[in-house]
Amino acid sequence: MRPAAKCLLMERLALFRPEGYRAAEISSGFGLVCSSFFSDHFLLCMMGNTADTSKVYGCLYIDNLKPENVGLSADMPYFRATGSDEVPPPVTYLHIYECDKFSIGIFCLPPSGVIPLHNHPGMTVFSKLLFGSMHIKSYDWVADVSYSKNQNTHHEDLAALQHEPRLAKVHADSDLTAPCKTSVLYPNAGGNMHCFTALTPCAMLDVLGPPYSDDEGRHCTYYNDFPYATFSGDTGSLQAEEMEGCGWLKEMEKPESFVVVGAMYRGPQFVEN
Repeated sequence: MRPAAKCLLMERLALFRPEGYRAAEISSGFGLVCSSFFSDHFLLCMMGNTADTSKVYGCLYIDNLKPENVGLSADMPYFRATGSDEVPPPVTYLHIYECDKFSIGIFCLPPSGVIPLHNHPGMTVFSKLLFGSMHIKSYDWVADVSYSKNQNTHHEDLAALQHEPRLAKVHADSDLTAPCKTSVLYPNAGGNMHCFTALTPCAMLDVLGPPYSDDEGRHCTYYNDFPYATFSGDTGSLQAEEMEGCGWLKEMEKPESFVVVGAMYRGPQFVEN
């Protein structure tokens, strides 16, 4: 890293400590880390070791955020169980901020709440579980693999396909419980397609950069996942052991059962620096 850039980075990181800060200082620090990271990302790319540098840069502040720093508590109505096991309960979204470089928001999930499998095209995303427990499953694409229909595939499964499935490799398939480290996904790594299932009431803060934009080709696409054995594929130079943990993803419409309700964010207001 260049000396001048390293000094600037360390100066900024010294500010990323929410504990004991007043609300105005928390929101100002949050604004600084988001604005600085996404505006300087091109510079980090030029320095090399992009993933490691950017991960430290963004996570040092976000790792220390707590529910009370953003005006949340587990007894809020967003997190109450609905009493129905047949349909996933609505997910509440608290919109904090958005500009052309990034967006910030919090997803509030009651028990059994689900955010279905979806992508983040061309985006870097910081995700911080503020409280609770959830199961996460995420994938990254396997490049240059085509498919053919397996003769053992059920007819009803094939009839449901609207687009050719693509091969993807599982990045994570595990339970998370707060407090835990901030996770980071990148355009081509880190689990760019992911889904969440709430095991308890939980809240996930997301910082996305750049934000979704249909006009700029960053459309949120939803997927069904199929076991690898469902289809046969031309796996090219990939070895058999590399196929472990792989599955096929095919595009689908946004599930009707996925209901997101907007609510007013009542925490410290975001301050852009």
